[in-house]
Amino acid sequence: MDFSGRVDNLPRNWYICQQLKGIREVVNRGALRHHLMSEIPEWRGTVKVSSKIGFIGLGIMGRPMARNLLKAGHKLWVFDVVPASVEELKKAGAASGSSAKDVAERTDIVITMLPDGPDVDKAVLGPNGVLEGARRGSIIVDMSSISPLVSQKVGKACEERGVDFIDAPVSGGEPKAVDGTLAIMVGGDEKVFGKVKGILQTMGSSVTLTGPIGAGNVTKLANQIIVACNIAAMGEALVLATRAGLDPEVVFNAIKGGLAGSTVLNSKAPMVIARNFKPGFRIRLHQKDLRNALLAAEEMKVPLPLTSLVQGTLMSLMNEGKGDLDHSAIVTALEKMAGIEIARPDSELRVAAD
Repeated sequence: MDFSGRVDNLPRNWYICQQLKGIREVVNRGALRHHLMSEIPEWRGTVKVSSKIGFIGLGIMGRPMARNLLKAGHKLWVFDVVPASVEELKKAGAASGSSAKDVAERTDIVITMLPDGPDVDKAVLGPNGVLEGARRGSIIVDMSSISPLVSQKVGKACEERGVDFIDAPVSGGEPKAVDGTLAIMVGGDEKVFGKVKGILQTMGSSVTLTGPIGAGNVTKLANQIIVACNIAAMGEALVLATRAGLDPEVVFNAIKGGLAGSTVLNSKAPMVIARNFKPGFRIRLHQKDLRNALLAAEEMKVPLPLTSLVQGTLMSLMNEGKGDLDHSAIVTALEKMAGIEIARPDSELRVAAD
């Protein structure tokens, strides 16, 4: 079309063309950004979150936590000293690493979920450990329940290598690990926390920054003290009710809506009444947590008399070979002292085993 004689139309047509060009550029930039974000980092608001995550420690808690990360669409590399656990996660879509170091080399964020402080020390700081494979700017998230002193030691070693570290222990046991509603208590730098908060929310319904490195595990120890003492008190109450000829289930239903009600009571009383001690959280692990609480308290010159009593009960149960039972089995020590098991009155009252 000849516009030579229509000079008055040129500005308008030129303006339309420029508008269309601008729209194409915006669309192309958006498509490119979408492609890049699907291949490398994922964006949540203004916080960049890696989709390449390493997970080390696939035990009773680690397996379901890792599965929830896979369900959320993250690319996951896993490692555990038990090959069967690794194979289970590979079937769910994870890739495997040959060592903790190998996993760290392939990922930007590495999560560790291990039994105790020495295990974390070895997995992160030891030969072929996470720190050997982590790059400057990588993030290590230790979700194990360990001594805060160990968390601070590992955090310092990471800082010297330019690697960020936070401690983020959890509470809720296996059921909440499965459904992704754990309570997660975090210690570390606020900016580092912001980078991984979205990932942690995939595994927990409550994610709270409680202070600097080590604060997460101090908070977890406080949690474990309350849970252990709560179970012990529940056991004493239900043993008393049973000896008095009452139905412990009726007693439980009567008190759970009052001041004595708690998540611990609601979760553990039905297990005890049903004589179900399948582990959600093992006695030996709770004993470890109370030991760490007592050691930390000694450092800070804080007496913990009730914690010491329950710790002694847990040690006794471990000596009886009950370390792998659920921590609700604390009540069996109280039953043994009373010479009776918690049971309904219409069933034959059972004498507690010697």
